[in-house]
Amino acid sequence: MGSAKKSDATDPHDSAPAPDPHGSDLVPDPHGSGLVPDSGDDTDKVLTAVGPRLRKIRKERGATLAGLSEATGISVSTLSRLESGGRRPSLELLLPIARAHQVPLDELVGAPPVGDPRVRAKPIVRHGRTMVPLTRQPGGLQAYKVIEPARSVQADPRTHEGYEWLYVLSGRLRLVLAEHDVVLGPGEAAEFDTRVPHWFGSTGEGPVEFLSLFGPQGERMHVRARPAAKGGKGGNEE
Repeated sequence: MGSAKKSDATDPHDSAPAPDPHGSDLVPDPHGSGLVPDSGDDTDKVLTAVGPRLRKIRKERGATLAGLSEATGISVSTLSRLESGGRRPSLELLLPIARAHQVPLDELVGAPPVGDPRVRAKPIVRHGRTMVPLTRQPGGLQAYKVIEPARSVQADPRTHEGYEWLYVLSGRLRLVLAEHDVVLGPGEAAEFDTRVPHWFGSTGEGPVEFLSLFGPQGERMHVRARPAAKGGKGGNEE
């Protein structure tokens, strides 16, 4: 690239900004996938912070406005106004600056903060059983923490499409699966095709807490329960 001095009068980047029908002004994508066109009320706040960030990154690298102008083809005047907030940043301006500084475009605009990863789900109570959803996305694999009170209930095996995995946290869980009738204790797990007649619930001896993962047909967990102690009921029946 030549070293001829740029003139603000002929700098295509320094012309009066016109409305961009494609929304070239950028904001961080709240889903973390980079930059997206302006679509929210916080756009001005985000773009206002771009100028100070551009200046900070440039000074951290020991670059001058003249040097950055030479590397990007953007006039010193335009770069100065970008840093001072006098010029609205656009993709056309930020791309060459990001290349010159060798940083991701997100770093110039500011990546969105990491959201709170905690799942705040409302418990679901059905037929005396409390289920706390541990997943937020619809469809696919679903996880629940289940709390079953102590009660005597007649086993009523059912069938449906899917695959299920159970892991006992505390208490004892009775599982009826086809011809098998087993009791799982803390730390024991079971997995099964839900097209096989099955039922699980309280043994009647006390409450039980367990994790339940349920997925579409074919999504197997590949987890087995530990072997049962000799002479007792175990949770490793297939």
